[in-house]
Amino acid sequence: MGDPRVRRTQAALQSTLIDLVQDRELSRISVADVAERAGVSRSTFYDHYRDVHELAEAACTAMIDDLIEAIPDPGTCDGAHAAADSLLAFFAHLDEHAGLYRGVLGPQGSARVVDHVRRRATVAAYVGARRAATGHEAPTDYTAPVPHDVPAAFTAGALIGVATDWLQHGCPSSPAEMAALTRPLLIALYREDGRGQA
Repeated sequence: MGDPRVRRTQAALQSTLIDLVQDRELSRISVADVAERAGVSRSTFYDHYRDVHELAEAACTAMIDDLIEAIPDPGTCDGAHAAADSLLAFFAHLDEHAGLYRGVLGPQGSARVVDHVRRRATVAAYVGARRAATGHEAPTDYTAPVPHDVPAAFTAGALIGVATDWLQHGCPSSPAEMAALTRPLLIALYREDGRGQA
């Protein structure tokens, strides 16, 4: 499980970065800024992360891991409501932390974070389709390997593409509007694929 002091320090540094990125671009935040605001020394910072970019990656992947069950599962029997709710939660989360996600998902961002989001979203879509096909409500193991699955990979890529475009344009539509625009596209994919009716 790890040392609780290490987890607390890492959580404090991640939380501090999330606060700082609300006021300025990620590229303009230094290690000294984070360390000072978090009340730790620079050497303590470097005990945990190489630089601000690695800290941003850790903060994003931790939040994505908490959020990932909200990735739409249109193949469930109550797929219309589940997809609407999960998409709203997804876009609301991105909107709340737009500065951070814009920094790591944008053109100068982190390939590691993009790949993490893509893999987690692919697993969520794959497991959702399997649940719809079998009716089995097994818990999701997001670390398990997933076979090549075109609709699941397409779903994950589409969500990342839409989210990144929205963030890069300054979130011009509300999370509710984004959910409403995205949901029919995902439902259509699942209907075309024959994985379930929403």
